[in-house]
Amino acid sequence: MARINNINIDKIKNFGEQIGSDPSKARKTQVIEGEWLLKEGGVQFQSTVNFEGGQATFEVDNPTFMGGSGSKPGPMHYCFTGLASCYAGTFATMAAMLGIELKKLAVRVEADVNFSRVFGISDQPIMEEVRVILNVASDAPDEKIKEAEELALQRCPVVFTLRNPVKLVPSLEIQRNP
Repeated sequence: MARINNINIDKIKNFGEQIGSDPSKARKTQVIEGEWLLKEGGVQFQSTVNFEGGQATFEVDNPTFMGGSGSKPGPMHYCFTGLASCYAGTFATMAAMLGIELKKLAVRVEADVNFSRVFGISDQPIMEEVRVILNVASDAPDEKIKEAEELALQRCPVVFTLRNPVKLVPSLEIQRNP
């Protein structure tokens, strides 16, 4: 089992071969279900997420200015964590596939969030940009590291979702006497 940058290269190559011969295997449905918790004094939202190795519970609480207690990460924290981890993971994978060994890989995601739209005060964008900064330490040539960065920008699922309009299909199910 070849591993570079904590990436199992053999598994990546194997999956690439599988989807090369059967493209339908590349599609994976992601489902996240959660519930807004109405009990006073606790977190506001909870979601149990099933994944290949088990299950994890995410607890979300809005900051105090949004009516929460600020006791847990808020929705934007999870959104940005998803971006940071996906982009770093895609970069580490692309680097590994190019034979680049990393000594360090850190990521910083930041954005200026304008909450005036949430409160109905303006129609200004909530965010105008999201900044993602990779901090890479490696002995590889700069051009190879930049190649890994370009591949990560092209192939990262969360980056793709932010850069390209993705159809959002909302629906509302109303229950009486739950």
